[in-house]
Amino acid sequence: MTLEGQETAGPLRTTLLPTANGSRPSQELEGHWPEIPGRSPCVAGVIPVIYYSILLGLGLPVNLLTTVALARLAARTRKPSYHYLLALTASDIVTQVVIVFVGFLLQGAVLAREVPRAVVRSANILEFAANHASVWIAVLLTVDRYSALCHPLHHRAASSPGRSRRAIATVLGAALLTGVPFYWWLDVWRDADAPSLLDEVLKWAHCLTVYFIPCGVFLAANSAIIWRLRRRSHGGPRPRVGKSTAILLGVTTLFALLWAPRIFVMLYHLYVAPVHRDWRVHLALDVANMTAMLNTAVNFGLYCLVSKTFRATVREVIHDAHLPCTPGSRPEGTAAGSVLKPPGLPKGAEM
Repeated sequence: MTLEGQETAGPLRTTLLPTANGSRPSQELEGHWPEIPGRSPCVAGVIPVIYYSILLGLGLPVNLLTTVALARLAARTRKPSYHYLLALTASDIVTQVVIVFVGFLLQGAVLAREVPRAVVRSANILEFAANHASVWIAVLLTVDRYSALCHPLHHRAASSPGRSRRAIATVLGAALLTGVPFYWWLDVWRDADAPSLLDEVLKWAHCLTVYFIPCGVFLAANSAIIWRLRRRSHGGPRPRVGKSTAILLGVTTLFALLWAPRIFVMLYHLYVAPVHRDWRVHLALDVANMTAMLNTAVNFGLYCLVSKTFRATVREVIHDAHLPCTPGSRPEGTAAGSVLKPPGLPKGAEM
């Protein structure tokens, strides 16, 4: 995503469309394309700016609402799964602020990437740390659900809100530490040099950390969960898939699908064609980034679709937000009752 291709650097010239490696014209795609010397044109134009503005304007309030609802459910039920979902939503909020707002909109659109290199590289640390935190908290949720379904006795004995909070804190600290090496991440929009060995190592580290290793965990754990559920169905009536399990399968599947284009384009850029010379890779990376960032805003819809309890809690949060803040607005005895008996969930209800 950039408006970099719209910057003027002298009169436009007409060039042949670059090939995948930019070495000679393609016979299939031969034609003319206006190009700024040394840079590929931004084919998407202002579409990424509009897209990210809508994503931030809708996704951030929705994630804040999700955070409040999950915080209430975590306080009421003390289930570890709610703590993991709460941490996942919080990391999505950080991702939207750091990557979508600061990275794409502020640096790319408003400042047209006229930002000191040290500032850009420092922001890289926060961006990659937010990515790592979001993905690996989903891994924690996966391991928790696997343990609950495949090793229930051990899960009941070992799981607790305190333990889940310590696990989340460990992941957040590790995510920040693993983000530090990406200070030297190659800026594909401005650096015309070919990727060095360090760039190759960082790109593979990023792909392994945020996609290949987590997706391997998701695939193994989800396969074991589905196998266990099918095995139970042979001995009696078909078992009902719990809400937490359905949410887990939805979250991990959406992540794998939405992040796949970014990983593919990143490796294609590394080994085949640079962004700054091939407008097709430039466009593909724009679209892949937009698709990946959609992952930060879709979980609310998934929770509402799967969980009746979550929908009821969201309605409660919205209702409470519209109540007048005056002592006389509450019916007599409501305040005392809420202090003596905190609201709870129906027996057997789960996420």
